[in-house]
Amino acid sequence: MGAQPGQSILLVEDDAAIATVIVAALEDEGFAVTHCTAIAARDRLLGQESFAAMLTDVILEDGDGLASLSAVRDRAPDMPVIVLSAQNTLDTAVRASESEAFEYFPKPFDLDELVHAVRQAVGQRTSHGAEAGENAGEGEGARMPLVGRSPAMQGVYRMITRVLRNDLTVLVTGESGTGKELVAEAIHQLGSRRTGPFVAVNTAAIPADLVESELFGHEKGAFTGAIAQAIGKFEQANGGTLFLDEIGDMPAEAQTRLLRALQSGRIRRVGGRQEIAVNVRIIAATNRDLAPMIAAGTFREDLFYRLNVVPIELPPLRERREDIGALAQHFLTLAAEDGLPRRTLTAEAIARLEARNWRGNVRELRNVVYRLALMAREERIDAESLGDIIGKEVAFGPGAARAVEEGFAPALAAWLGREAPPPGTLYHRALAAFEKPLIEHALGRTGGNQLRAAKLLGINRNTLRKRIGELGLEPDRFQPSS
Repeated sequence: MGAQPGQSILLVEDDAAIATVIVAALEDEGFAVTHCTAIAARDRLLGQESFAAMLTDVILEDGDGLASLSAVRDRAPDMPVIVLSAQNTLDTAVRASESEAFEYFPKPFDLDELVHAVRQAVGQRTSHGAEAGENAGEGEGARMPLVGRSPAMQGVYRMITRVLRNDLTVLVTGESGTGKELVAEAIHQLGSRRTGPFVAVNTAAIPADLVESELFGHEKGAFTGAIAQAIGKFEQANGGTLFLDEIGDMPAEAQTRLLRALQSGRIRRVGGRQEIAVNVRIIAATNRDLAPMIAAGTFREDLFYRLNVVPIELPPLRERREDIGALAQHFLTLAAEDGLPRRTLTAEAIARLEARNWRGNVRELRNVVYRLALMAREERIDAESLGDIIGKEVAFGPGAARAVEEGFAPALAAWLGREAPPPGTLYHRALAAFEKPLIEHALGRTGGNQLRAAKLLGINRNTLRKRIGELGLEPDRFQPSS
C-alpha cells in the first residue's frame, strides 16, 4: 500500500550508502524523502516544513541524534521518530525507549521491517507530551545487565524496551545459562517499577509440598512445622516484580493457585481465610518446551496463555558467537572487581573461546573466565595459556569446518562417480546440493521462521526467501505445529 499524498519523511543519516538504500525504499512506497546528514540541518528543515515522520541515526557528524531529540519535540511534538543505530547495546535501546521513539532499529536492519515501521508511524501519529519529559533520563547510570551487540541480541533488546513502561506479563524462554534472570532484572531495573522490590524464586529448587507456602505464605499452624506466620514471595514483591524461574517445574496444584492469583490480583496464605490484594508484575522463565507439557497435561494451557503475554526468547551462546569476546572482557572486569587479578585476553585467545561449544552458555563462559582470572600466570592471557587452563575443545571454526569438508568430499566423489554433470554446471550444482540441506537445517533450528533463519545463516531475508523458492523448499513444514 503506497503512501498518501503529502507524507514527507525526514531522514537524518550521515552514511551515504545507508541513506541511498533507505531513500530508494521509501520513495518506492510513495513517500517524499528529505535527507540531511547533521543535527543543524535537521533543525533548520524542521523549522521550514512539517514531516509525517523522522528517521535519525544516533552518531551524527555534529552530535548525538538521540540526545538532541528534545529539540525535535519542541518543533514537532506529534511527529513519530524512528531511531537507527550502529551502537547496538541495551543502553542505546533503552535511551531510544525513554526518548519515546516510535521504533528502534539496530544496524544492520531489515529494510522491509523498516519500511513497514514507517507506514505504521505515519498512520499512528502519537502525542509526546508531559509523560515523555517525566520519563526522560530515568534509569541513567543503571548498570546494563546484558552484554552483546550481535543481531541475535537485538531482538531481545527491542522486546525489553517495549515492556518497560507497562506491566504486561513476560515469559522468557531459552536454554539453561543464557541469562533469563538477567532479562528479568533489566526489565525491573529500567522499568517503571524500579523503586519496588525485585523478588526471584526458582520453583524447581523448592520441594513440591512447599511451593504454595513459598509463593503465597502461610499462617501459623497451617501445617506441621508452621510455627509462625510466613510472608510469601507475592507479598514480598508487592509494588515491584516477581520473577518465577523454571516455571515449567511447578506442581499442578500450585499452577492452579498461581493462575487464580494472576486472574484476580489477590492471594490467600496457606491455612488463611483472608484474601490479600497484591500489585505485582510477573516475569516467568523456563528452559523447557511447554507445548509438549501442555499436550501431556503436566502444564496448564490457560496458565501458559496468562504467562505468555509478551514472549522473549534468549538465543544460546552458539548463535551469538560474535558476542563472546565482549562477554569475556566484561567478566574479566567483574572478576577484578571481585578481587581477582586483573587480566586481558589476546585476539587469539578470544578466537579460541569463540571456537568452544559452550553447552552451559553464558553461565559456563562466566565460570571459565573467572577460572582464567584466578589461574593465569601472566596479566595478558594468550591462546596457549588459555588452552593449558581450560583444555582444547573445538566445536566450531577451523576444526569443525575441516570435519564438514572431510564428510562432504567422499559424498561429492560418490555423486560424481554415479553421474557426469554437463560441462560448466558442476560448481553451481555442487553448491545447490550443499545449500539445500544447510537452509533446511536453519529452518529446522528456527521452527520455519525465515527472518531468524536468515540471521542464523548470515544472509538477507529476501535472499533466503528467493533461494527457498528456487530450491523448492516448504518452510511451513518446519513449524512446530506441523
